[in-house]
Amino acid sequence: MSWIGQLWSYETQKVIVVKNRRLGTIYRLLQLLIIVYFVWYVFVVQKGYQAQETGPESAVITKVKGVSTSKGPRGIKKIWDVAEYVKPPEGGSVFTIITRIESTKQQTMGTCPEQLSFFHNGVFQSRTVPNALCVTDEDCKRGEMHILGNGEQTGHCIIAGRGSLRTCEIFAWCPLEDETAISESLQDYVQNFTILIKNNIHFPQFGFSKGNIEGQGFLRNCNYHPVLSPSCPIFTVGFIVSEAGANFTELAKKGGIIGVIINWNCNLDLHLSKCRPEYSFRRLDLQNKISSGYNYRFAKYYNNNGTETRTLIKVYGIRIGVIVHGQAGKFSLIPTIINLATALTSIGIGSVLCDWILLTFMNKNHTYSLRKFDEVMRN
Repeated sequence: MSWIGQLWSYETQKVIVVKNRRLGTIYRLLQLLIIVYFVWYVFVVQKGYQAQETGPESAVITKVKGVSTSKGPRGIKKIWDVAEYVKPPEGGSVFTIITRIESTKQQTMGTCPEQLSFFHNGVFQSRTVPNALCVTDEDCKRGEMHILGNGEQTGHCIIAGRGSLRTCEIFAWCPLEDETAISESLQDYVQNFTILIKNNIHFPQFGFSKGNIEGQGFLRNCNYHPVLSPSCPIFTVGFIVSEAGANFTELAKKGGIIGVIINWNCNLDLHLSKCRPEYSFRRLDLQNKISSGYNYRFAKYYNNNGTETRTLIKVYGIRIGVIVHGQAGKFSLIPTIINLATALTSIGIGSVLCDWILLTFMNKNHTYSLRKFDEVMRN
């Protein structure tokens, strides 16, 4: 038949009953697998009968409680309260709890060596600053500043500290921060600090809002426990660090970043009280030898006999970030019809596969192909 004749031809299905137990078994197994897949996975596990919404609108408020102490110069004890060790103090979703500080006191604007040589652990040591070492004044360019340096070069080459090291002189906040800075640790009591995490979420598609606090009275005598008290939003710092798989002593010394992940998985076809958050904890910063931990610097300024003076403070701490995920689902007719239609259509895959097996592997002497395809001609 020419292609013109084929253009005006019509094809219809022809039903052939093949009495073959092996092929029939394969066909019924395929149908069973398809039905189980759609009933169990699509409709039960994935809830294919529901409309879904992910990424809820979220607001987080945090509040830290606890008091710690540290020993400063000459063994002087200092009390640290929330106003001092929580940065920033606003109570947002990301904050830092200070665990250790190194302070360089009485810095003023003046001239000093760019690269200090200091006595530490029985030997002279120095910090490396590119282009800071010199032999004569000609090695120091007046007005030059290096991105890793601390100030502006004056053009003079001077002896740095008590060793024989010579370095360029700079105009900066002097004395520079170095390894002899005074260190104070707060870690003795930090593990017992408590953190209240208040989280409210909203799914705009369903007009549904929920918070993680069940009642004000509930907060008075509770601490979070995954089994005994999973609904309590009050956590101790030690528990968070432990659940994140981190070593508290190391974390308090070098600092680090921990994520508190709140996941809302809400089935709105059930009672609204069933929609509860699940908490998990994970360390987020990569641990490597080059740059590990978490720290930052800030300064406290004051006037000393008419001279602007500051204390430079290098802070090590536990940075906590609250991350909120979630999804909600509710029965909807449209996804139900679509998934039912897909399920019924997919059952036909079994027929296609069995036809291929029949015609490819079981078609001896072309018995089945001769019966499956007929051509009817009309004069």
